[in-house]
Amino acid sequence: MGMIVDTHDLAEIAGISDYQRRIRELRSEEGLNILSHHDRADLKPGQYILESLEPIPSQKRGISYTQRARILERDGFTCQLCGAGAGDEDPVNPGKKVRLHIDHIVPLSEGGSNDDSNLRVCCSACNSGRKNLHIPVGRKTINIMATIRQAPRDVQREIYAFLRKKFGDESDS
Repeated sequence: MGMIVDTHDLAEIAGISDYQRRIRELRSEEGLNILSHHDRADLKPGQYILESLEPIPSQKRGISYTQRARILERDGFTCQLCGAGAGDEDPVNPGKKVRLHIDHIVPLSEGGSNDDSNLRVCCSACNSGRKNLHIPVGRKTINIMATIRQAPRDVQREIYAFLRKKFGDESDS
């Protein structure tokens, strides 16, 4: 516990070559909190760490892969709180890419549902700060970048042309 191991160590310890399947089983069936480079910036691809022997209580998720794909598509693969898009650099973990999640606007614990109208795309940084926190989305909280990313391509081009006309070819760098 607490020691970083790589794929070679895991294959040797487990005596199996399909260690990734076993890691998924340990996470889903045993509830073990095994982290990878997707979860912590200090881990390299192929490195894992078990943070605690205490299993995480399993929760049945009511969001299907189909519904998840539908919400990601609807929201333009963009965090609805900060505007970060899939593939952008993670502002919290430099060198890592943004990871997107499906977030309940009104948490299930407060009577929310798994209906599409109560779901939105949220990045890891914004989602970890929300944990059962309901923030009503109003006109002042709408992120302009998220709105632009969701707009049809012709609208994005119109906005681009407007900004180019207004600012020319100025560059911050």
